[in-house]
Amino acid sequence: MKRSGDYIQQITGYKAFIPASLPPDPAIKLDETLQNLLSRADMSLARLDGMGYILPDVNFFIAMYVRKEALLSSQIEGTQASLQDLFGHESGEKLKNINDVSDVVNYVKALNHGIERLDDLPMSLRLIKEIHEILMEGVRGSERKPGEFKQTQNWIGPPGYTLNDATFIPPPPHETVQAMGNIERYMHADARLPILIDTALIHYQFETIHPFLDGNGRLGRLLITFYLYWKNVLHSPLLYLSYFFQRNRQEYYDRLQMVRETGNYEQWIAFFLKGIVETADSAMATAKKILALQGNHRSLLWKKKISSPIAVGMLESLFHKPYVSVNDMAREFNISFQTASTLVSQFEKAGILEEITGRKRDKRYVYAQYVKILSEGTLPGFP
Repeated sequence: MKRSGDYIQQITGYKAFIPASLPPDPAIKLDETLQNLLSRADMSLARLDGMGYILPDVNFFIAMYVRKEALLSSQIEGTQASLQDLFGHESGEKLKNINDVSDVVNYVKALNHGIERLDDLPMSLRLIKEIHEILMEGVRGSERKPGEFKQTQNWIGPPGYTLNDATFIPPPPHETVQAMGNIERYMHADARLPILIDTALIHYQFETIHPFLDGNGRLGRLLITFYLYWKNVLHSPLLYLSYFFQRNRQEYYDRLQMVRETGNYEQWIAFFLKGIVETADSAMATAKKILALQGNHRSLLWKKKISSPIAVGMLESLFHKPYVSVNDMAREFNISFQTASTLVSQFEKAGILEEITGRKRDKRYVYAQYVKILSEGTLPGFP
């Protein structure tokens, strides 16, 4: 068998790729280029993790960043949803593209569930199956046995391709349990390589095994964050690579395939570490922009003389729920509709909120500048 595995003829005639167990043999060669990339990735990730300690409310940032990651990861799989759709759904709006939005909502649920479970459950096949079941519940592909490893052969290729035309055929079902068991053992083994390199190898191996009939891409991207969180490299779930993978989509697929074809793990690791650097630095920049926006708009409330405790509370609530109505504000702050309407109108005149429906009744408002920061790299949703 080659360094990364080999294509093995199956009884029915096709060849499926059977991956070699981790770690690679011969061992990963950490040349100067990889060492430098690893050092940069470690520093970028440490700065991002440290940012979690200085943000005044890290939970709101995580909540919004999780939504962005959910949207990006779902868009990679072809979902046509926007942040506006997601926020509209969360505020009770009835949407035409509810199936697309459900993909995103499930991703948020799966990510939050995984992080919560990791507080008392280690990384395991059990947890991976739990997360997959939540990810696929009630959405397209939900009929394909959520939470269970594949029992029929799957393959990768453009829509309409058959098994004979496939770009890549992962291990057949009878090889999947053993291959996934090898991943689980590798996760729990004593560290032989730096954590970020292990993370790159685990992501590659999972995507190569493709253990489920659907949802492997989304779950594979989630595992990156889960593994780093479980290993205490991240103390808050702030790193998500979907934007990097989306922006370099063909290169991502090509580099995974290059490992299978040539056994060159090093080129994939270099690409992955570059993604860590770019993604961590981008998340830092986003956090700084949000902090600056928060400070500017707090000052604006004072300048416009609308800085009552309720007004300040409304501004803070927009970082958690940036898509609102007057009724939403009235309920949240237990104030009359008229008081809420006056405050929302003042926020609109100050340029904090924008009305987006054009209706005379049941108007909806968005904290547009905030959403614009979060929307960088996603499909358009707000004007």
